[in-house]
Amino acid sequence: MQVEQQRQTHDVAECWRRFKEHGDDEARNELILAYSPLVKYVAGRMGVGLPVHVESSDLVSYGLLGLINALDRYDPSRNIKFETYAVSRIKGAIIDELRAMDWVPRSVRSWARRIERCVTLLENRLGRAPSDDEMAAELEISTDELHAVLNQISHASIVALDEFWSVNSAEPDKLTLIDTLEDVKAPNPVAEFDLTTVKERLAEAIRRLPERERIVIGLYYYEGLTLKEIGEVLGVTESRVSQLHTKAILRLKGRLKDHVAPDSLGQ
Repeated sequence: MQVEQQRQTHDVAECWRRFKEHGDDEARNELILAYSPLVKYVAGRMGVGLPVHVESSDLVSYGLLGLINALDRYDPSRNIKFETYAVSRIKGAIIDELRAMDWVPRSVRSWARRIERCVTLLENRLGRAPSDDEMAAELEISTDELHAVLNQISHASIVALDEFWSVNSAEPDKLTLIDTLEDVKAPNPVAEFDLTTVKERLAEAIRRLPERERIVIGLYYYEGLTLKEIGEVLGVTESRVSQLHTKAILRLKGRLKDHVAPDSLGQ
């Protein structure tokens, strides 16, 4: 497999030489074919979240135009990896075509930005979501005019997930729209911190238990032994182990209840 990869790399390098030094059209076509998976990758990533009427095959076609442009303009002597250079050209070509498809007038886009700023301003000023009347007053238009503009804006369905948004108008920090989407599979930082705190306090509380109670807790919860098996290890009856277990649990609850929420301790 390594030999095959080396051969393919050599073939691509040879195509680049023939294309850049001699303008070989056949070499150019071979390069387009070699890098076409890159177009499919970019088109697939950008197609997520677009309206259903935007065909993935159209995105690939737009991206191919960007790839061809990248091939023609790429300068190997600049020591920039072609894939990195091409991705921006492919994305740019797709975005240009999507914008050309967009029927929403620039005036509506402008109103959308004005209303976004207005909502942010009023929320900061009032400490709550503003009403339509308050927004209309701030924008110096009637409520009916505001509703009409909102209806027009609702037709603007294409949003670039990699478009930069300002976090705060007073600060230069920016993030992309995709950064604001919740990852429902990601752990909750607050819950993870609370759980870590509980674990640390529990470990400390277990460490302070009398030796026999600490052994019972360790063998029962960490080693998975039954009460009877623990009794055999300690040389006591199962009933006595049960008593030690109960005392340990009550002792732990008493030590933890002042530090963690009651729900974390059970009933």
